[in-house]
Amino acid sequence: MSNSFKQRAKRAIKDGAKDTLKISIWLAKLMVGVSFAVFILNYLNILPYVVHLIDPIFKHLGLPGDAALAYLTGYFVNIYSALAVVSSIDLTYKSATILGVMILCSHSMLIETPVLKKTGASAVRMVIIRTLSAFLLAWILNLIMPDDQSKIVASQSIAQQSTLPFLTQLGDWAISAVKLVVKVFILVFALNILQRLLKEFGVADKISNIFKPLLVVSGLPPKCSILWLFANMAGLAYGAAAILDEVNSGKITKREILLVDTHIAISHSNFEDLLLMATFGASWWILLVIRWIMSTFLVWEYRLEFFIKDRFLSKNN
Repeated sequence: MSNSFKQRAKRAIKDGAKDTLKISIWLAKLMVGVSFAVFILNYLNILPYVVHLIDPIFKHLGLPGDAALAYLTGYFVNIYSALAVVSSIDLTYKSATILGVMILCSHSMLIETPVLKKTGASAVRMVIIRTLSAFLLAWILNLIMPDDQSKIVASQSIAQQSTLPFLTQLGDWAISAVKLVVKVFILVFALNILQRLLKEFGVADKISNIFKPLLVVSGLPPKCSILWLFANMAGLAYGAAAILDEVNSGKITKREILLVDTHIAISHSNFEDLLLMATFGASWWILLVIRWIMSTFLVWEYRLEFFIKDRFLSKNN
């Protein structure tokens, strides 16, 4: 290995380490704060009361009432927490796919929304499009997918409120929080350093050329391919450092960032999350395609907003 290669690699790693550390600390604080808030909600057994209010809506979407708890858990916490609830619900191929698309469209909202906001997106807009997309796509799938009564998820009783003493539960939460912080630092550092190395050695440009046709159809500028790719590979939370580093590079305009944010808000982490959903009986290809269609529609709609706004301003000037 040449000295030039080693020097370039060291420089890329050194340049990325400082910014990555700041973002990792910010993300860890955010995740631990949200995790603690959810711990308190679980301890006080508040979520079941909220679930009771929205049960009727889920039944109209072809889902059992218990699915509301899985969706809300994923909405406020993450996919892993949602799947823990899913494992205790009787679901068919159809209902697993419907619930899957809802969870994938709008999960980890308390963590991922601040990440999107930090890139320049409107937090309110992101919450609205992700939540509405979840329910709209669920409604569409309920209409077009054939009914299937065969159960694919074994039924168990849904976990009840823990009877362990508060301090014991708090200790368990603290251990899980420490593990979460370690995971955040390792993954965020690794992904951001990888992104720096890809750019340093010109691999990023080659990746841009490969995904250019897909991005053009999606309404996205090809130069945003790395940002888009990392969001699809690692998700919004663990890919935060790489995403923010690309945004802060100054090579992408604010409008281009907003377009990418709109797309990845609905369709991201399309490896691990899809596989997780598939293990619970959902159709991975339907979850992938329908969210891509929805995110592409939203991007072109946003482009129309920009076009109308520009025409309006030009007329006034």
